Order: sequence, then C-alpha cells, then structure tokens
Amino acid sequence: MQTIQVTAADVSLYHVAATRLNDASQWWRIAQLNGVTDPDLTWLPSPVPLQIPSVDPTLNSGVPGLTS
Repeated sequence: MQTIQVTAADVSLYHVAATRLNDASQWWRIAQLNGVTDPDLTWLPSPVPLQIPSVDPTLNSGVPGLTS
C-alpha cells in the first residue's frame, strides 16, 4: 500500500485506479480504503492524501462477485 496526493486535476477515482491499479473498475478498492463513497474528485479544494491498495492480480474483472 502507498499514499499519494490527489487534487481536483486527478478528476476521479476511476482515473486514479486506471493509473495506479491498471483497472479503472477497481476504483471501489481505493474508495473503501479511504472511506469515500463518491469517485468524483473535482470538488477537492487542495491536495489530499489518498491510500492506494496494492495491485491484486486476482481481481481482473473489477468488482468482486459481479460477472458479465
């Protein structure tokens, strides 16, 4: 796990997850770890720390328990 600084320029947890976890659909992992419910980051007034979970290669389909 690592901690990064995010700002409104990061736009959303989808973008952060795509960049850091290589899977935008895993935004919920970042949200859950940080107690966030809304993936939108455009409201942030200044940089805030955000914990990023480690990449989990077993989660290759986004949300667990959800199949297409």
